[in-house]
Amino acid sequence: MTAAEGSLPPPPDGPAPPAAPRVPRSSARNAALVAAGIFLSRIIGFVRERVFAHYLGNSAAADAFKAALKIPNLLQNLFGEGALSASFIPVYARLMAQGEEEEARRVARVVATVLAVLTTVVVAFGVLATPFLIDLIAPGFEGEKRLATIRMVRILFPGVGLLVLSAWCLGILNSHRKFFLPYAAPVVWNGAMIAALVWFGARSKGYDLAVWISWAAVAGSFLQLAVQLPTALRLAGRFRPEWELTSHGVKTVLSNFLPSVGSRGVNQVSSYIDQILASFLPTGAVAALAYAQTLWFLPVSLFGMSISSAELPEMASGAGTGEEAARALRERLVQALRRVAFFVVPTVAVFAVLGDSLVAFVFQTGKFGRSDVEYVWAVLAGSAVGLLASTLGRLYASTFWALHDTRTPLRFAVVRVLLTTALGWLLAFPVPRALGLDPKWGLPGLTVSAGIAGWLEMALLRRALARRIGHTTLGPHALAHLAIPALGAALVGFGVKLAVGIAHPVAGGTLVLGTFCAVYGAATLALKVPEALALVRKAREKAGRTR
Repeated sequence: MTAAEGSLPPPPDGPAPPAAPRVPRSSARNAALVAAGIFLSRIIGFVRERVFAHYLGNSAAADAFKAALKIPNLLQNLFGEGALSASFIPVYARLMAQGEEEEARRVARVVATVLAVLTTVVVAFGVLATPFLIDLIAPGFEGEKRLATIRMVRILFPGVGLLVLSAWCLGILNSHRKFFLPYAAPVVWNGAMIAALVWFGARSKGYDLAVWISWAAVAGSFLQLAVQLPTALRLAGRFRPEWELTSHGVKTVLSNFLPSVGSRGVNQVSSYIDQILASFLPTGAVAALAYAQTLWFLPVSLFGMSISSAELPEMASGAGTGEEAARALRERLVQALRRVAFFVVPTVAVFAVLGDSLVAFVFQTGKFGRSDVEYVWAVLAGSAVGLLASTLGRLYASTFWALHDTRTPLRFAVVRVLLTTALGWLLAFPVPRALGLDPKWGLPGLTVSAGIAGWLEMALLRRALARRIGHTTLGPHALAHLAIPALGAALVGFGVKLAVGIAHPVAGGTLVLGTFCAVYGAATLALKVPEALALVRKAREKAGRTR
């Protein structure tokens, strides 16, 4: 059977000799560790956003900082975690699984050297070219807002190289199944900004405060690298610069790195297009989009990223040939899809029906008032359209990465971005004007358009993967057993929201969201959903061990 007909590609260094059948590892514990690290960092991130909202709200300074943070985030995502996960981890994990530890460490040294040189050049260029970059990411900014954004971008740029090297550490740690530390490391990055907000918030305001937060973000980048580097070096061996690019493992990483950078770049282009369009909307739109994206990214990272990150090393290091390997990969993927959907389907219901309770719980304080809550809820509800597709799409993309194919996800990402751009412009500007709406309500149209395009991308990924390893899907029966309890729980939560009112956002949000979780959990247990039963079983086992 050829690779196109469903077999897996050989290892990077050629076909492996016959080996005893490999017992597949369960990634559930690893996914739980990733999720725990992400959850911890996201909780601290929510604290940061709440403190940020308290001091800056949806002001012009908030717009400027959120826009400024986009450029360093672009470079981190281009050369950091996503690109390394797609190109470096599959090769490094396969070499380690084959016992070629010295070759794996040499590949790690070369990759770190290339990244260090590349990011140094990019950061230096970025500091000089910042005024031109601002015209690309926020062309609607003028006057003081534009000048403040330029200043903040220049401050933030040096932290980019530190975060990219932090992503190299993540690749090493993940390949050695050390999952908690790299995903919890952003806690210190968030913590540095929280400290700056609290300390300088009483002494500065507006753009001056935003500048102090920018300096704190750079300090946090250094701390995020510092907490991971010792463990990564212990696992990968003593680091020394190495520029040897001829080995098959290094060639494979580099050949896959460029398409993965392109894929990440396309994804970032989509985000930047949203921001560019939002910059032409009334003041507060860029900040509101960033607040909504903070909430949207929690389930994407907590469930989609955690499970796909835990599965990637296992998929990449799996042994076997032909249909045997394809079947094992297919089974792992279907199980992972079910685990993701169990958590994401109810999240969609929360965003759409109870989003105001969630937004108020996290952000309503100080300068962030009730009108801001309703605005961000509308944006968040629009993002719910494509939430499931985005999280499942991450799993399909990770499967292609495990097959050493980074080009197929790139092609489909380009299709998604083109569709997002066209629909985003249409729904953000002409449609609101035709309906006689306030221009600011064009912002939810951006997130709706991204969701529609996300479903198309996921469908293309699934169809292409079916030609490689066979058909994979959740099935309507499994989805119904999640969607019906989620909708019922949302309706019950909505009734509780009407009963408690909106006077106390934290207490009310706790009651509304807690009720939703309880009803959804009880309903899925009553329907004997396997993932719900597994959670209860693991909780009982853990309780038994602690007695």
